[in-house]
Amino acid sequence: MKPLRPFTIGSLYVASLSLIATYFLPLWRIDLWAPQYPEGLSMQIWLNKLSGQVEIINGLNHYIGMAHIKEEMFPEFKFLSYIVAFYIAFGVLTAFLKSRKMLISYLVLLIVAGVAALYDFWSWGYEYGHNLSPDAAIKVPGMSYQPPLIGYKELLNFGAYSIPDAGGWVFVIVGVIVILLVACETYFCQPKSSLTPKSSVSPTLIVLLLGTFVTLQSCAQQPEPIRYGQEACVFCKMTIMDKKFAAEIVTDKGKVFKFDDLSCLSKYLKTNKLPETSLSFIVVNDYNNPGELIDARTAIFVSSHDLSSPMRGDVAAFSNKAAAEALKAKFSEAKLLTWKEVFDNF
Repeated sequence: MKPLRPFTIGSLYVASLSLIATYFLPLWRIDLWAPQYPEGLSMQIWLNKLSGQVEIINGLNHYIGMAHIKEEMFPEFKFLSYIVAFYIAFGVLTAFLKSRKMLISYLVLLIVAGVAALYDFWSWGYEYGHNLSPDAAIKVPGMSYQPPLIGYKELLNFGAYSIPDAGGWVFVIVGVIVILLVACETYFCQPKSSLTPKSSVSPTLIVLLLGTFVTLQSCAQQPEPIRYGQEACVFCKMTIMDKKFAAEIVTDKGKVFKFDDLSCLSKYLKTNKLPETSLSFIVVNDYNNPGELIDARTAIFVSSHDLSSPMRGDVAAFSNKAAAEALKAKFSEAKLLTWKEVFDNF
């Protein structure tokens, strides 16, 4: 088997040694937000410790019977630093020996580590959220408080956000780099004359591995279904009922906020000074397909007082212009608007 290319060797050295940064950066974070904590609370998980407002979170969790969070409940802290050291050493050794087989093994080990870490975090969250004290001051029959694995989840009046922190993103970037290096070495960077099955690794396998990483990361930033009749608008606090006018935003950190009216969404963004560039998604109900969320940035809107939306924003969204014009024709003072015009009008 041919040795690794010089570019691959250099990239592998950089990627492997960059894992040293995870000793000095938090790997994961859990953020909590509620009306009484507008600035939010956070807990960071490192290789060997916890940081953030852990004691405040413990004080709140005590009322619902959750266990006291402390470093002793994470036995992984005793050996995680050694596991990362192994991955650094293995990557450097792979680059030094210029071995393609070791490069492929390195990729498999990184994927195994990622899956194992997510499962371990899920297991801890399940135990933490379900094993509640029977003496809790607040008891809600059938309620559990397991934090989300990735993304957003509502826990009573709190919104919980679970996302990778700086150290976690280092691992993700290293994984993506190694996937690309394996893809290049085994197939895509081969000379045209050698684009035959000389490699022991199938191109299909490479695509599947890349897809696994992309899927894991995309889970953190996706719109969520709105639970009509159960969830409250973040801005006006009214229960979201109408499937023709509800809306939702997802920030670039994976935080999800839901609204019963476009006027609430727009006012929330302005009140909290959230720039549109910080939002991964802005979605709104399609008026003609109640409950279906469409991209607000590309939607066509009809504004008319005859629409009578929940908080009297009186704006309906449509996925195509013909449908919007058909509704506009029914009302004498209706107007067609773009998303920017809708936002500016509130």
